[in-house]
Amino acid sequence: MALFQARLALAACAAALLAACATPPPPPVVEAPAPRPFAAAPADFSSAKADDVLFRAIGLVGTPYRWGGNTPASGFDCSGLIDFVYRDAAGIALPRTTNEMINMRAQSIDRANLRSGDLVFFSTQGGRQVSHAGIYVGEGRFVHAPRTGGTVRLEYLDKPYWQKAYLDAKRVIEPQSLANNP
Repeated sequence: MALFQARLALAACAAALLAACATPPPPPVVEAPAPRPFAAAPADFSSAKADDVLFRAIGLVGTPYRWGGNTPASGFDCSGLIDFVYRDAAGIALPRTTNEMINMRAQSIDRANLRSGDLVFFSTQGGRQVSHAGIYVGEGRFVHAPRTGGTVRLEYLDKPYWQKAYLDAKRVIEPQSLANNP
């Protein structure tokens, strides 16, 4: 919990600093990598890109929801939020819709193995059809743009509503190994 609180404090500081600066142009677009086998990383795995995604997502909490929105100025829908955060913080271009995101070639992650930066997918209308997505930020929480009239916010995955609607998770940012063994 202390790590999560430290990350939240750092994100708040970063957001305050960024508010005083001009926003640089987004980084060049890089396609999401195809999954590749790797040795299991320690439970406390962290990467600079995953941290950047985490801080950027948390920094957008409070931004208004807007269907089809994909910038802080225009507001966000759930997939627009994810696409913006990944492009802005990690230079990774993702598909625009939740259906395309859940079907992209990226490693599916068991809920028990979620790490900051993983994408989480939900069926909010019942069944197995994806209708919503968010960015996992750690400590059992995710950031998402929920609905018209709402704002980007943090939610707990263990709330009954989200437990029932949960479908899958994808890891877009892979851990980097220190040595490549053939």
